[in-house]
Amino acid sequence: MVVEKKKERSSEIPTASLADIAFLVLIFFLVSSTIDVDKGISLVLPAKGETKDIRKENISNLLVNAQGEVLLDNELVPIPMIKNVVREKLARNDKLIISVKTDRETEYQVYIKVMDQLKQAGAKRISLAEPD
Repeated sequence: MVVEKKKERSSEIPTASLADIAFLVLIFFLVSSTIDVDKGISLVLPAKGETKDIRKENISNLLVNAQGEVLLDNELVPIPMIKNVVREKLARNDKLIISVKTDRETEYQVYIKVMDQLKQAGAKRISLAEPD
């Protein structure tokens, strides 16, 4: 009687397709996830060179100086109060255009706060003037 030797079984895990599986999982998550894109300030800009004649009573000037102080029609207005003042002006004149002009040294955060206040006030017509 001949006794056959039992073959030793290997106890290793096959890893030949591990890289393929990891690649497929990576592709799945890349395709199924969404990436948020910052939209920034949404403004509709006119075509280049387009000009319109506007009556003086339909324009309100908003100036922001280098120190972050805001002048609305030559009156000093704190930034948190811009929303209320502009809302009152818009209630009196629905064709009002807010002309925003800043100093070159004005901090960007102050500019964004002013634009946020105008947006909260419901100002749809905003003119951006070149800084001094």
